[in-house]
Amino acid sequence: QVQLVESGGGSVQAGGSLRLSCTTSLYARTEYCMGWIRQAAGQEREGVGLIRSDGTTTYADSVKDRFTISKDNKKITLYLQMNSLKPEDTAAYYCAVEYAEECRDRGWNDVANIRDFRYRGQGTQVTVSS
Repeated sequence: QVQLVESGGGSVQAGGSLRLSCTTSLYARTEYCMGWIRQAAGQEREGVGLIRSDGTTTYADSVKDRFTISKDNKKITLYLQMNSLKPEDTAAYYCAVEYAEECRDRGWNDVANIRDFRYRGQGTQVTVSS
């Protein structure tokens, strides 16, 4: 059974930084597209950042130039560096993974597609106070 485990969440003041990690039990010889989504209380799930198998990235406008997504291909670990955090970034953050071939076949190339990825972690809470 595939496992994705997020860590690194917590409470921080506005303007601060956090780095989220997502460790997985995925097979390193397979290519994946990976991403982060978040969900604030009472809000719809929102795609945050997507990283494709070739390493290219796409971000939601709300986090562009503040968040950076990266990955370790050997460990199949995903990261999200969050800088200049704002109170509106408060949410539960989830990592999600899909096979790269599926992403290509379905044309999943936008952060909005991350919520359809087949594997998702349990989430880590990020709270930003003003």
